[in-house]
Amino acid sequence: MSAVLDQPPVQPPVKDLQAAEPPLAQAPLAVEVTAPVQEGQDALLSGPASAFLAALHARFEARRQAVLAARTARQARFDSGDLPDFREDTRAIREGDWRVADIPAALRDRRVEITGPVDPKMVINALNSGAQCYMADFEDSTSPTWANLVAGQRALRDAVAGTLAFTSDTGKAYVLKPFPEQAVLIVRPRGWHLDENHVLVGGERMSASLFDLGLFAFHNARTLMQRDRGPYFYLPKLQSMEEAILWEEVLSWIEDALGLPCGQAKATVLIETLPAAFEMDEILHALRGRIAGLNCGRWDYIFSYIKTLRAHREYVLPERSQVGMAQPFLKAYSESLVRTCHRRGAHAMGGMAAQIPIAGDADANAAAMARVRDDKLREVRAGHDGTWVAHPALIPLAREVFDAHMPGSHQQHVARDDVEVSRDDLLAPPRGTVTHKGFSGNVEVCVRYLAAWLDGNGCVPIHWLMEDAATAEIARAQLWQWLHHGDVQLDDGTTIDATLLQASLLGLSARLAAEDVPGRGRIDEAIAMLETLACAGSLADFLTLPAYERLD
Repeated sequence: MSAVLDQPPVQPPVKDLQAAEPPLAQAPLAVEVTAPVQEGQDALLSGPASAFLAALHARFEARRQAVLAARTARQARFDSGDLPDFREDTRAIREGDWRVADIPAALRDRRVEITGPVDPKMVINALNSGAQCYMADFEDSTSPTWANLVAGQRALRDAVAGTLAFTSDTGKAYVLKPFPEQAVLIVRPRGWHLDENHVLVGGERMSASLFDLGLFAFHNARTLMQRDRGPYFYLPKLQSMEEAILWEEVLSWIEDALGLPCGQAKATVLIETLPAAFEMDEILHALRGRIAGLNCGRWDYIFSYIKTLRAHREYVLPERSQVGMAQPFLKAYSESLVRTCHRRGAHAMGGMAAQIPIAGDADANAAAMARVRDDKLREVRAGHDGTWVAHPALIPLAREVFDAHMPGSHQQHVARDDVEVSRDDLLAPPRGTVTHKGFSGNVEVCVRYLAAWLDGNGCVPIHWLMEDAATAEIARAQLWQWLHHGDVQLDDGTTIDATLLQASLLGLSARLAAEDVPGRGRIDEAIAMLETLACAGSLADFLTLPAYERLD
């Protein structure tokens, strides 16, 4: 069964805010930090900065809650039998002849971008890495303890100012290269669904999105503008055009409040939810005055596919290792993104290969690097204008592939008019199996990642793959999906049920506690949380929502 879902009528992006008073003229709501004070916090959350955040909250919190309510209502329709589809009310946008604004010089060549958390060492290494861009990630690769958030904002502020330095426990000093040699900084705030638990505005928790992006912009936007470096942002986990319109209004308001020209703040949107794949044109159109591209956020996309279609038995996925980009639904999504972006004058960014270098095993490392090379070759041949890596050692490999096949700064001339993607193409489930190894691997990844995340580490190497919240969410959602439908079997005929989950958990605590793994002191807590989440009657929207309540 399918249905075109009810949606509100199309609204143009708001450019003229028509505020009765200047954005910061009204008396701000009180801002309260509920966590222990961290070093440098008072300077970050000065009176003017707090007033800025309070004004953001006052203006946009009700709108944020409205788009979150719309998500919930739409998911309820999916759970009742509807399927995602292209919107009839926005057909004119999809069929119209329009293009986005010109891409600024600093973002025209994005062939290799490195991503990672915002601790000082990572910020320095990423900016010095030789990649074209560095996505400083407050979202999937940062555990949002208050200490991490404050340290991350301080590190980025000092990096923009050119004063960031770091000395490790061993005495090794890290310093920034001169500004012209640094990667272009792009900041990813957390998604609309998350509150900032440590900051109350007028007694309400503030949006984590507005806190992350707003605080960074307040301290750095003018300096970046003067350097022709933005500010630039990656916007995560959007599900609809209406959510993009909200971001347009937020960024326009920030420009107005900080005295920036209209359209100065540029955005790249991650297409990492299944509903958003049906609204790529609409999202580009909503942000057309400032958008620089769309990105294939493949790992979150696979997670969203599971979550969106959780009530539909026919869309149960095989184990994670079998859900690669050659699978028809992922190939359709990737190639559709290239065609849509290039038609509109935007960059089509590729995604992340999770492999990292394997020390001490030359054959295994060669095989892992071959998989990375194949992935990047697929992307550049499909027409992508750049790609992501999580480890600095992969930058030369990714650049070599893109240099060989993309001699210019991008390849928007690759129109991909051969691509015609239907609703069924985007939904086509991959075929495959679930093995004992795949099932137990999901269990171990969930436990190890969750324990590390609770301990303050949001980016964790596990079995030579870089796991973050997105990859852990795939593992967690798959466990729930396999258990929930009741008739899913392993390839040897074993039924996947709570007994199998218990067997996989048995002995895991003792084994991991004996190893030098991040967060090993919280292994038992992680096991208990996973068991609860995997066996729950409904799939929790995000692993990080219940886990966040346990963070400092």
